[in-house]
Amino acid sequence: MAVDNVSRLEELNYVPEMPEKPRNIVSIGAGGIVQGSHYPAYKLAGFPVKAVYDLSPEAAKKAANAFDVRHVASTVEELVEYGKQYDAIFDIATPANVICEILEKLPDGSGVLIQKPMGESIEEARAILGLCKSKNLTAGINFQLRQAPYMLAARDLVNRGVIGEVVDIDHRLIGAQPWNLWPFLFPKDRVEINYHSIHYIDNIRSFVGDPKTVYCKTMQHPKMRDLAQTRTAIIMDYGPDLRVNLHINFNHDYAKKYQESILKIEGTGGAIRVKLGLMYDYPEGEPDSVEYITSEEGEWKTLPVRGSWFNEAFIGTMGGLMKKLDDPSYTYMNSVEDAYHTMCVVEACYKSSAAGGVSVDYSE
Repeated sequence: MAVDNVSRLEELNYVPEMPEKPRNIVSIGAGGIVQGSHYPAYKLAGFPVKAVYDLSPEAAKKAANAFDVRHVASTVEELVEYGKQYDAIFDIATPANVICEILEKLPDGSGVLIQKPMGESIEEARAILGLCKSKNLTAGINFQLRQAPYMLAARDLVNRGVIGEVVDIDHRLIGAQPWNLWPFLFPKDRVEINYHSIHYIDNIRSFVGDPKTVYCKTMQHPKMRDLAQTRTAIIMDYGPDLRVNLHINFNHDYAKKYQESILKIEGTGGAIRVKLGLMYDYPEGEPDSVEYITSEEGEWKTLPVRGSWFNEAFIGTMGGLMKKLDDPSYTYMNSVEDAYHTMCVVEACYKSSAAGGVSVDYSE
C-alpha cells in the first residue's frame, strides 16, 4: 500500500455524480419516497422539478406546494407533454408492476430514472430493459445506497488499494422495521429481498462485481404472518477467496440496544466498517460512521461523514443520469444495464430459497 494512500485520505471522494449543468425534471408519482427523499435531494442539488403527476391529486398538489413545482398534471399523458415542453428527465416512482405501461407512453430517446425495484420479477426486469433499448431511452434505476457519500468514500478506499485485495464482506442488519408504513407490500409474494435487501445486493455488486452463484433462505416470522418475508440470509459466491454474507433480521423488536446495521469489508491489508445509521430505530435513525484500519497502522481510525443515504444518495442517481445524457460515453453506475444484473442476483436468491437446502442423511 502506497504511503500517500493513507496520508491523503482527506481527499477521498464523497461527492455523488453531478452534471455540469442541471436538467429539468418531471415526476410520475408523488408518494412518500418522492416527497421525503427525491425532492429534498433535488432541492439540495439544484435540480429543478417542473411538473408532477400522481394517481392521488392531493399527493401531487401537496408535493407541488411543498417544493415549488409549477405544474400538477391530471394524467400521465399531460405530464408527458410537460416533459416534452421542458426537455425534462422523467422521474418514475410508481408501483413496479406499472413501469412498462408508463415507459410505453414516454417519447423515444428520453432520459428516465425509475425507482427500484426494476420490476417485481426477472421477467418484468427483462421487459423494462427491452423497452429502454427499443425506445432508445437513457435510463437508470434508483438503487441509491451505492451513491451514499459514505459508500463513495468506502469504495474510494477500496479502489486506492488502502485495504489490499478484498477477501471478506459482511452486511449485517438486526432491527425492527415499521412495515405498516408500506401497506402495498402486504399482498405481495416477494417482499424482503425485492424491497430491502436488494439495496445491499446492489451495493455489494458496486464494490466487487457479479457473484457466480448464490445461496439464500428468505422467510417469514411468526409475529408477522401478514408479510411473505421479513428475514433473509444470503451467501454471494465469488469463488475460493472472497466470502460475502448478508444477515437480515427485521423482527428484532427488543429495544434499541443491540440493533445493528453494519457493512464490514476486509482486505488482505486492512478493513472498513460502515455504520448505516438510518436503519437504527427506523425511521428515527442514528449518525452514520465510517472507520478503517490498515495492517501497517494497526488501529481503527474514523473518517468524516458528509451526507447520508437519505437524502444525499438520491442526488447521485439523478445527477449521474444527467451526466450520461450530456456525454453518452460516460459510465453511469445506475444504468438499467447494470441494474438488470442486480435483478438477476435477486432472482437467483428467490430460486435458491425455493429449492431449499441439501437434506441431511442421518442413516447409520
